[in-house]
This record gives sequence, structure tokens and C-alpha cells, in this order.
Amino acid sequence: MPAYNAEFMHPALEQGTTFIPWMGTSLDDILCEQHERTVSSDNCVSFDGKTLQIPKDEYRCNYIRVKVRLHRYTDGALAIFHGPGKLVDYDADGNYKTKEKQENKDAA
Repeated sequence: MPAYNAEFMHPALEQGTTFIPWMGTSLDDILCEQHERTVSSDNCVSFDGKTLQIPKDEYRCNYIRVKVRLHRYTDGALAIFHGPGKLVDYDADGNYKTKEKQENKDAA
């Protein structure tokens, strides 16, 4: 081992670390369970015995027959995504999370 180290060990060309902080999306959205569902004719998605209704938004009135991605986070909360956009958040019981609660959580 000493002979190997003498031959191949070289000091780093620059001081410091090569690690950089994560600058991407929320790691919670990556490190969660992700399930694909098709929205039913009543604009709802069924998951784990719960029926989750998708509210209308500024882009679409409904998402009937659209494939969506459902995220279940480590705390049991749920979210529904269509493409990169989050449509709605739910708590662990399947109730809507209001925008005010989310903004307060983000500010903390």
C-alpha cells in the first residue's frame, strides 16, 4: 500500500469542496410515493380508499379522462400533479389544504 500511495497519490489541484447546494425542485416531490391515476367522469381520483376531487382552476374546468400523478409524502399528505404543475394539495385525511395554510407553512 505505501508503494501504491507513493506512485498514485497526488494532492488536489484546488482547495475546497466539489459539493454544491441543491438548486432544483423540492426534494419532497422527488422522495415520495408517486402513483399514476386516470381522472374519472366526476373529476375525482380514487386512492387508498379515499376519493379526491380536483377543483376547477384557471386553465381547465375539468380533468376528465386525463392521466395525473398522485404524490404521497412522508407525512401522509397527498398532492395531484398534471405534468409539472401541482393541481391540488390534500392533508393525510384527504381534505383540501387551503392556500393560506400552505403560505404560512412556506413562510415558517
